[in-house]
Amino acid sequence: MKKKTRGSADSMELREIIRNIEEKEENVMEKKDYQSVRWNGYVRKDGRMGIRNKVLVVYTVECASFVAKEIVRRTNRKDVEVVGFTGCCDNQYAVRMLLALVRHPNVGAVLGVGLGCEYTQPKTLAQKAREAGKEADGFYIQEMGGTEKSIEYGMKRVQEFLKTLENTPTAPMGFADLIVGCECGGSDYTSGLAGNATVGRFFDRLVDWNGTAVFEEIVEAVGLKKMLMDRAATDEVREKLDTTYEKALDHCRSIHQFSISSGNFVGGLSTIEEKSMGATIKSGTKPIVGVTKVSCKPDKKGLWLLDSTPDPYFMGFGKTNPNDSEGLMDLISIGCQVVFLVTGRGSVVGSAVSPLVKITGNTVTYNRMSDDMDFCAGDAISGVKSLDELSLELADLVQAVCEGKETNAERLGHKEYYIPYKYQNVDDVPLPCRA
Repeated sequence: MKKKTRGSADSMELREIIRNIEEKEENVMEKKDYQSVRWNGYVRKDGRMGIRNKVLVVYTVECASFVAKEIVRRTNRKDVEVVGFTGCCDNQYAVRMLLALVRHPNVGAVLGVGLGCEYTQPKTLAQKAREAGKEADGFYIQEMGGTEKSIEYGMKRVQEFLKTLENTPTAPMGFADLIVGCECGGSDYTSGLAGNATVGRFFDRLVDWNGTAVFEEIVEAVGLKKMLMDRAATDEVREKLDTTYEKALDHCRSIHQFSISSGNFVGGLSTIEEKSMGATIKSGTKPIVGVTKVSCKPDKKGLWLLDSTPDPYFMGFGKTNPNDSEGLMDLISIGCQVVFLVTGRGSVVGSAVSPLVKITGNTVTYNRMSDDMDFCAGDAISGVKSLDELSLELADLVQAVCEGKETNAERLGHKEYYIPYKYQNVDDVPLPCRA
């Protein structure tokens, strides 16, 4: 009898794993009717629904950040959060971002805090929030009389907002009412094989459930232009994907940097093209129904690409997307009530306004960082579970978060955000889409 070589044994074992996975993919059926699942959401006057009911304190310049953050710290409530823009000068990207955040469906009330010299005006933000049906107020620290008087006034207004929000109307909502966004960061070899792949399968399901899924990071689609364009739902979308891809490629060339880091290399990735294959799989397989820009909400259900790449402009600063927190805020600005961060190497960040679900395809990472990571898709690599099974487990987690379960970032108090100087022309985005 011929003795099997090590290589042939490994090949048989691999074929067996693949066969088991394929059988599971065929046999997995939804154990519940996810389209009929309902939880109570917060009803906003513009018709949107939120899964959180927060007071958002917004500072409009770095000089006002201490007062704004101190109002939130002294209030000591998890449903009171702070975001802000540090710059004094006009920047339409930042202004549109702040306007989108104060109108967000997870926000019930807004307090704008400014110093008094800056371009972005807290009272204007408050006015726009009121027009969207929110409780809102705004003030300048200079007019209020300084730090302590401003903090005292801000805390008083926040407490009044919290009392009012106790009477926010609620109504049943489900997956069809959700906009879920995803980006990836700290990627390793497991991200494309398990973490992003599980999100892609979940996004396919979400679209089938009449929900809205959004992926970004077109700068991580290098070499995959044709694949994306072939998924365009219309000729118009195909043209938009073409121009968005080429703009992203030109941007990377202009700054002499593609979106791949030393951490990616340590994690087993070798090129931007290899990373791009993993990053793009998080979009799933459904047709892409539209391309939108930062702070411009989708105007129809389905799968969307968020273009967050800067457009060409004369400004010499704000040329790059510098960190994961900015990308998450970009997704939240278009109305995502929940956002995903897929990270093979692990991350501790959270997000303001919308809860962040952190997903890893690396079981070692999950076991080491289980206090921070929310979901492990590593069983897809070992063959213990199929992507279909994991996507349904992820759907169950999303449902639990929508019902009020805290993500690990929320539990630990991680509420990171970042709003830089940047420029994006929104003339090519239909007016109804703009926040």
